Amino acid sequence: MNNTLRALFGAWVQALGTTLSAIGSTPSLKIKQKILADLNLWGNVMQATGNALLAESEQKLDLDKIGNEVQAFGNSTVIASILLDIQREYKLELDIKGNLLQALGSGMSFTDVLEHEPSIPDLYSLYGNLLQAIGNSLQALAGINKLQVGEGEHINTIGSWIQAIGAILTAKAQSMGSDVL
Repeated sequence: MNNTLRALFGAWVQALGTTLSAIGSTPSLKIKQKILADLNLWGNVMQATGNALLAESEQKLDLDKIGNEVQAFGNSTVIASILLDIQREYKLELDIKGNLLQALGSGMSFTDVLEHEPSIPDLYSLYGNLLQAIGNSLQALAGINKLQVGEGEHINTIGSWIQAIGAILTAKAQSMGSDVL
């Protein structure tokens, strides 16, 4: 797979994973809790995979490559918080740290876009990375609220959907900048 196709595929895998995770983070009376939890888990697996593919597609070491690597590590940390059989407090702490790492990675990719000559795909990427950083920060804040006062589900849901919108914008930017399509 060439790097352009790898980046395009990775961007859309990440966007789909972020959307699945947002669905899994949305309270529902109709969808069983186990299904929501599985959607959140597999969404994070897809996000980590997509971010790793994006990082792998970069030929030079820059903030975007490092940002995607940091995001993949953040997703892996969230996955660990879901899968590890540890106390609830430690799960929340891992989840918070994973979301903060994802926000940091998005911020690094955001900064990298600022160094480019302005273009429409870069505008989509800029807003997409900014929204992902905001969404992940809100998810981390929700985790902190859960630790301190036992509530935070609504903030987490809002943050998840903001992140998903950002991931879709970033994937759209990758598609616009690709000569594959």
